[in-house]
Amino acid sequence: TGNMAWANDNKTLFYTKQNPDTLRHEKILQHILGKQEDSLIYNEKDEAFNCFIRLSKTKKYLWIHSESTLSSELYFLDANKPQDKFNIFHHREKKHEYTVLDATDDSGDSFYIRTNDKAKNFKLMKTSLNKTHKKYWKEVIPHRKETFLEDFDVFRDFLVLQEKKQGLTQLNIINKKNSKSHLIKFNDPTYSVTLQDNTEYDTPYVRYVYESMTTPDTIYDYNHKTKDAIVKKEKKVLGGFKKENYESQRLWASSHDGTKIPLSIVYKKGIKNNGNNPLLIYGYGSYGMSTDPSFSTDILSLLDRGFIFAIAHIRGGSEMGRQWYEDGKLLKKKNTFLDFITCSEFLIQKRFTSPQHLYAMGGSAGGLLMGAILNLRPEIYNGVIADVPFVDVLTTMLDATIPLTTEEYDEWGNPNIKKYYDYIKSYSPYDNVVELKSYPNILVISGLHDSQVQYFEPTKWVAKLRATKKDQNMLLLRTIMDAGHSGKLGRFTRLKEKAEKFAFILLLEGLFN
Repeated sequence: TGNMAWANDNKTLFYTKQNPDTLRHEKILQHILGKQEDSLIYNEKDEAFNCFIRLSKTKKYLWIHSESTLSSELYFLDANKPQDKFNIFHHREKKHEYTVLDATDDSGDSFYIRTNDKAKNFKLMKTSLNKTHKKYWKEVIPHRKETFLEDFDVFRDFLVLQEKKQGLTQLNIINKKNSKSHLIKFNDPTYSVTLQDNTEYDTPYVRYVYESMTTPDTIYDYNHKTKDAIVKKEKKVLGGFKKENYESQRLWASSHDGTKIPLSIVYKKGIKNNGNNPLLIYGYGSYGMSTDPSFSTDILSLLDRGFIFAIAHIRGGSEMGRQWYEDGKLLKKKNTFLDFITCSEFLIQKRFTSPQHLYAMGGSAGGLLMGAILNLRPEIYNGVIADVPFVDVLTTMLDATIPLTTEEYDEWGNPNIKKYYDYIKSYSPYDNVVELKSYPNILVISGLHDSQVQYFEPTKWVAKLRATKKDQNMLLLRTIMDAGHSGKLGRFTRLKEKAEKFAFILLLEGLFN
């Protein structure tokens, strides 16, 4: 694979190999310059786990990570002694996720641990070099019910916590010497901020990238002492773009069980809430992956044609903390679909759009979402784009030879167990297509070489829809013969593929030109 790390002797390279059939990252090997044969260092035999290797920012330790959806196990080695054996940091436990960053200062080496042990939203712990079992870990940042510790980074004099609170990300700076903290301030009502690659350990600066639905992504170096943010690079937007011509909002919709679902929307100023605006709503809602509101030059082409663009921050992601993820997986997966429908209906009720002008889009697990909403509420959409959609969930999850299947039992459930079989069958898009039902216009896209959602899933779904539906709306299948899960290679190919998707909804709106 592309994952590798050098030891400090500049001749020993560690790298990861994947299983040729399942594509699981399962082995770490060691290559020494000048030697013909490589040595097997680590072999992950559990089919639910993947492994990778990295060199720490301090350059003092090499780390092997072995991770499943809900469990972690780390090993470490002195980077100056690559011929020694890796030491286990803490043995794997069911539903215990942790990651470790090493630090060094005047008092010596120590380890910081982000862990969900008795902490659903994660907490930050610290321990010394020779006491890595969790019974020795000491609390630095406690578990907080309303704040999700998403990520962190360690520098010589300070820590940075990447946290989520009320669906928005914040960066919390903590002075290691006096424990004083402060938040970096951001002004947009809805935005995205993430820690960038911070490769220097002894520095007063932390680098992050900030963007909003109206602000191009901008890289900042933030001085934790002076609290000054220095712009290092701002994405250039061609075509006379002016931020002040656009407006974004953060809204909340009440789902079927009363849960408030956040929505981020953006539009060109001057839009009126008269129900006639074309609107594209996007959703994902799986694997705990948050869909943060970011800037898209692609979306500008829709906004300038009078579209509103919305992101539904539905359950299954982690926008509102770890519980948000757990309430949208396994036997609660239907919350994801019902949340998305709720957001769509909310936008109609508030007269941002109407069923005649509402479009939905999602890919992969978001394509599963598209398939589910088409079965549940097809009448509220004029068009739906399902990109590499995971729509034959039951059949796929019953086949352990397909890449990703066994790794994802923690996400969808193991259908060899009856309760999961029955639940998956109750929402799997392919299994819930019924005869003589009307659907909106649909565009389905797949890649012939997709190893994650293999091309026959969307193909058989489309075939079943064509054989059973009673409407005369468009149902298009686009199988890209030289593409995988993420589309074709090439610098401008992504733009062409996005243009094809947008052309579909522009055609339906009578705006294709």
